[in-house]
Amino acid sequence: MSAAATVKALETPVMDSSYSTLLQNITDEGGYAFASMATLAAGGDTRAAEVAKEMAWEQLHSGPWHSVGPIWRDAYAMACLHVARNHFSSGEFKISLKALDMGLIMGGLTLRDDLNSCIKKVSNALREEDFNSSTYNNNSSEHGQEKSELFGDQEIVSSQHFNLPEVLQLLPSRSLSCKKVERKSGISLEGFLRDHFLCGTPVIISDCMVHWPAKNKWNDMNYLKRIAGFRTVPVEVGKNYLCSDWKQELITFSEQDILIPDYCFAGDGEIRSINAWFGPAGTVTPLHNDPHHNILSQVVGKKYIRLYSASLSDDLYPHTESMLGNSSQVDLDNIDEKEFPKVLDLDFVDCILEEGEMLYIPPKWWHYVRSLTMSFSVSFWWSEAGNSRGP
Repeated sequence: MSAAATVKALETPVMDSSYSTLLQNITDEGGYAFASMATLAAGGDTRAAEVAKEMAWEQLHSGPWHSVGPIWRDAYAMACLHVARNHFSSGEFKISLKALDMGLIMGGLTLRDDLNSCIKKVSNALREEDFNSSTYNNNSSEHGQEKSELFGDQEIVSSQHFNLPEVLQLLPSRSLSCKKVERKSGISLEGFLRDHFLCGTPVIISDCMVHWPAKNKWNDMNYLKRIAGFRTVPVEVGKNYLCSDWKQELITFSEQDILIPDYCFAGDGEIRSINAWFGPAGTVTPLHNDPHHNILSQVVGKKYIRLYSASLSDDLYPHTESMLGNSSQVDLDNIDEKEFPKVLDLDFVDCILEEGEMLYIPPKWWHYVRSLTMSFSVSFWWSEAGNSRGP
């Protein structure tokens, strides 16, 4: 039995229950034509669904992102769900999943639960379809290739010798020559809360990722392609987000096999964001700070990380523009000593974050990150109770 035969429709309970209210709110914002197309799309008109999606897309790009009304982000998510449902019912799973991913990336929060549940269902259908296709090709092959040969290991990062002296030549001045970030093995939640969370002190936690499926699987490119080669994710292109040639593009790639660390529940807060970061050696995230507690988990490869205390913010020359206020004007790889003299003598802690290690970065601590090898890591942002608003 094919995947198309076993799963006939995508369920969207949140959209269904709030449909009339959403359409009225969109209409109140001048979206009469969108509401008309969305109504046709709800009846199964695939072309109308695509038109509604394009209408919402144009509204999202009508000016600066912060000036776009939130209702148009919900409208875009709604249209993406219509597109996905119609293509899914026709067995066009890849087209359906791309629409859902775009809704997740660009859409609002109102319909996020529907988008996530639909993504799981479409992904399962795609895997079943891919498995059936692979099994057929394998059984009909003249040479009878074994499945292990079809999906053999193709390591992202090999276990070759890591040359530290060569790496040091690539890092900012004074790297690994000052105070190192403290390393602790299997720290208890109570110890983390007492010694690091409450006093805002970074720490590297080792031996806490051995049970992650990702720890054993994410270094295999064939595995990543097999389970999630059809997912759409935003990718940063350019040296870093402060450069004029920086941009974001959408490509198809990955999914996660991770467990939320218990440390993320310190402070009785809530998870704000979970992000996976994949990139080649030399990828740099310039000096910046984030508003939330952060556990950066290194799944594959190595990263160099330098941290400056939040108390040194004024001496790190933050950008004066509000959009970049959490980023430093200082390029640690090429410091302008005349323009930024205070930076040269500031204390910092740094480390090389190894595979299987987690780094706790307290809120507002400034950090610079450079991938030393091909790297795959995951960051968990969370807020404290009573401070759960986003940035």
